[in-house]
Amino acid sequence: MVSGLMMAALGMQGVTAGEVARAQFTTGVTDREPVDAVTGVDADTRSVFFFTELRDLQGRHVVHRWEYDGEPMAVVGFDVGGPRWRVWSSKQMQPDWQGLWRVQVVTDDGEVLADEVLAFGDVDAPAVDDAEEIIVPETHFMRSGS
Repeated sequence: MVSGLMMAALGMQGVTAGEVARAQFTTGVTDREPVDAVTGVDADTRSVFFFTELRDLQGRHVVHRWEYDGEPMAVVGFDVGGPRWRVWSSKQMQPDWQGLWRVQVVTDDGEVLADEVLAFGDVDAPAVDDAEEIIVPETHFMRSGS
């Protein structure tokens, strides 16, 4: 009962009760699992995926917000359908997009749940600063889950 009261109090304060259990860049997804975890890839890499395992966010909408050089490049939305929900999005990379890429996992109310950086090409990934609140733009919906 105490934990229920705590969750209700947290909900009234606008705090997300769920979490991101895993968030990582990968070169592929097989059987709903990432094939590897990468922080950087060569400039000849054509596709990069961002995998996220969400916990206790059922009924919520989250997005993967892809940025390159601080500019939004894609926003991919997901409706979370269960207590453990695995989703991923991908980006077809271009050779002239070398530099730092960032993907943020953002809730429908703008809370940043995860923030990861990928070095594409011959660059080093910096430390990620504290995330700021983000206004979620219109999204493209994809289906995945469980």
